Amino acid sequence: MRELERDLPSDDAACSRVAVVGPGRLGRALVRALSDASGAFEPVGPLGRGADGREADAVLLCVPDGQIAAAASLIVPGPLVGHCSGATGLEPLLPHEGFSMHPLMTVAGAQATFAGAGAAVDGATDRALAFAERLARALGMRPVRVAEEDRALYHAAASVASNFLVTLEAGAERLAALAGVDRELLAPLVRSTVENWAVLGPERALTGPVARGDEETVQRQRAAIAERAPELLALFDALVSATRSLAMEVQPA
Repeated sequence: MRELERDLPSDDAACSRVAVVGPGRLGRALVRALSDASGAFEPVGPLGRGADGREADAVLLCVPDGQIAAAASLIVPGPLVGHCSGATGLEPLLPHEGFSMHPLMTVAGAQATFAGAGAAVDGATDRALAFAERLARALGMRPVRVAEEDRALYHAAASVASNFLVTLEAGAERLAALAGVDRELLAPLVRSTVENWAVLGPERALTGPVARGDEETVQRQRAAIAERAPELLALFDALVSATRSLAMEVQPA
């Protein structure tokens, strides 16, 4: 995938009235953010599922992946029709002129800020792709085109980076709680680790007993988990194995 930096067609400005379908967290957040986007777009909604997008220049479907095709089938012919799925291609939007824009971020509520995030975009035509780029940039995001065949892999990366990180931190929180340590004390460690990875990459960000080759400490950790939280032992073993492999990759030759 490649970040897009090309000029947009001049007739793209005609697509300004955007109907957002789906009153969930993402739909509400996008309507609010587009309303604040310096008048670049006129958002309508968020509309309930079943909306037909009448009188809109473009329709953005913020619905679950499995409902995209059904929602698209209700849209009247004419407007561009897009979705916000990371893993789904453009086929469910047919016969409309389709596009996609997936914000590479988590949206926990209507006040989410999109500025600075990446956005995976695609379009069935040059016009549709240009619109997806323009929409992403109006929200302060950096559009990157992800090919149809790479969508599932891209979305897997997003899941590992975000969803699985929360699962991992939930495990850490449970272990800390058993030792009498609150989650809030783990948070600065998590933030600094993520920042180090973002700035330095895994080669220089990796620390800890596995990276140091301190097997005695690793085994003591494992024994404690086996005794106090055995349900987390398989996860711990898998992470130790993956971390050993990473440590071997980043060690200087």
